[in-house]
Amino acid sequence: MEKQKKRPEQPSSSGRKSLKRKLEDDFEDDRDVFSLTCDQDLLLEIRAQVQILENSFSSIEADRASAKRAIHVISEFAKTEEYVTLIVKSGVVPVLVRHLQAPPPQVNYSPRPYEHEVEKGSAFTLGLLAIKPEHQKLIVDAGALPHLVDLLKRHKDADNSRAVNGVIRRAADAITNLAHENSSIKTRVRTQGGIPPLVELLEFSDAKVQRAAAGALRTLAFKNDENKNQIVKCDALPTLILMLRSEDAAIHYEAVGVIGNLVHSSPNIKKEVLQAGALQPVIRLLSSCCPESQREAALLLGQFAATDTDCKVHIVQRGAVGPLIEMLQSSDSQLREMSAFALGRLAQDSHNQAGIAHRGGIVPLLNLLDSKIGSLQHNAAFALYGLADNEDNVADLIGLGGVQKLQDGIFLVQPTRDCVAKTLKRLEEKINGRVLNHLLYIMRVAEKSIQRRVALALAHLCSADDQKAIFVDGSGLDLLLELLESPNSKHQRAASVALYKLADKARSLSPVDAGPPSPICQVYLGEKFVNNSTLSDVTFLIEGKRFYAHRICLLASSDAFRAMFDGGYREKDAKDIEIPNIRWDVFELMMRYIYTGSVSVDLDVAQDLLRAADQYLLDGLKRLCECAIAKDISVENVSLMYDLSEAFNAMSLRHACIFFILEKYDELSAFPWYSQLINRILPEMHNYFVRELTRNIRA
Repeated sequence: MEKQKKRPEQPSSSGRKSLKRKLEDDFEDDRDVFSLTCDQDLLLEIRAQVQILENSFSSIEADRASAKRAIHVISEFAKTEEYVTLIVKSGVVPVLVRHLQAPPPQVNYSPRPYEHEVEKGSAFTLGLLAIKPEHQKLIVDAGALPHLVDLLKRHKDADNSRAVNGVIRRAADAITNLAHENSSIKTRVRTQGGIPPLVELLEFSDAKVQRAAAGALRTLAFKNDENKNQIVKCDALPTLILMLRSEDAAIHYEAVGVIGNLVHSSPNIKKEVLQAGALQPVIRLLSSCCPESQREAALLLGQFAATDTDCKVHIVQRGAVGPLIEMLQSSDSQLREMSAFALGRLAQDSHNQAGIAHRGGIVPLLNLLDSKIGSLQHNAAFALYGLADNEDNVADLIGLGGVQKLQDGIFLVQPTRDCVAKTLKRLEEKINGRVLNHLLYIMRVAEKSIQRRVALALAHLCSADDQKAIFVDGSGLDLLLELLESPNSKHQRAASVALYKLADKARSLSPVDAGPPSPICQVYLGEKFVNNSTLSDVTFLIEGKRFYAHRICLLASSDAFRAMFDGGYREKDAKDIEIPNIRWDVFELMMRYIYTGSVSVDLDVAQDLLRAADQYLLDGLKRLCECAIAKDISVENVSLMYDLSEAFNAMSLRHACIFFILEKYDELSAFPWYSQLINRILPEMHNYFVRELTRNIRA
């Protein structure tokens, strides 16, 4: 039911373009970039700069100045993403890699001009080129990694300065971009010795260097178990946890990202992280002013809570629920998604379920079901599935309209639909005992809107054994019928669906509309005696033609014929009895039923045959006619069919009309006469449900 949440490899939520912006921050430039009008001009310009770089690898001040200027020009072009491939094709990578290392110093000359500036520019530019994944391997194969790793150690051979800090930071950023979503380069960074100096830089005095080192470690740890293990063995965890407590949002954001990638799918490392004291600082980040840190912290808490029951309880005990619920109402969709993810994991533990509901988690989770983001919708649904497991939450879920939300929601992916179905099933299983008593109490004392929500939900969820107590003895049926005659179309529809569900259950338990059994104690003379003069002792005149019959058979068939032949009517002794109001074919079908106990009723004669069956009190034939007519009920004729059922007291047909009206609300409600029809059938609808629900209990 729950899908493993994907943790982002890079710190930025905007993807690769944000990495580019990250590289561009704080880079010194003169902003005198050339505006070129075609690729050919650009290619010529880049090749000219490449030529300069090839001829300026020395410690002479003029060469260093030329190299710095050429790298700056290339980097400015590389900031435009559509130029990157053309720049790489111009052969810039090998010369940039060469300039990652300092040239041999001049004899008897120190210090080297533009100390660290050329190397910093080369690292920066290579990082820009690595934004496109297809260039990552080319740069690494050109030998960039060993030089970048050496740059990470520059502070050991020189006094800390802005230039030293800058070159280290650009080297770390370049490693981040080179290794992004490239498992082989991640491994090569480790084999080239890149992880230990990055871990060491987490304690560097410059905050920007700390952030850059953490960003690189975050990328290297993503889906690479060997890198994760080495980062942990290099004792990075204590420093990362201290960084979580930093007041600098950028630092704790990077730190929580590294820890998140370390624990992802690594239960042993997760255990070490928790033992190292990460839980409380991560919970504290839920209240950070930095939305990115909040998001990462919520995701990390969800990972902490994945399998460890004790950890789920500790997370709640230490105050995570309140901030997570606040995040559910954020305008940031990613914050809502991650907090729902964390709450979903926490809600699978029985110790936490009532607490999450008590802190106000149900309403924002229900609201998230309306999201147009599939993963956000699913996380909310999974959290509600957990909350529904606790009996103390059932009344709140129902009273707040949760059942209607779950039933009416438009869910974007199949796993969410499956989760919602399981939640409704879980709620259905809870509707008994003290939960049902609580709901019945609410239906008596709560405000009307809540009473109605409870009645609507119980129509779908309650068992057949409890229907009478809820809807006949209690106020459930009256509440639903009130909604049905409401001027609010949403209320009308909800009531129609709920009443249809009740009617459907009643029909399944007591199939009153099935074909009727043959009349009992009936004398059947058989098909061969229909309109047969043999032994005939009475003749009917139909449309001027004689129809031969037998009194013994007619007397046994109905009270109407017994009154005709045994009572004081003139037909008692008559040999020929005229029947003026029935067609021949209809009368013949009626007599065939009397003589055989069965007849096939076609739709074209069903209404006339119903009239005859009602006139002569042939209940079995009447029911056969009602069943045939009911199959022809449509949106256009249902009102007329209901009139027909009233005219001939055809209860089975009347109930079929009621069932159809409830089932076809969406189509019928468009007609102007719908409200009048509902008001007209409401008394009979009430009687129908009382009779059916009471009969089922007696049965």
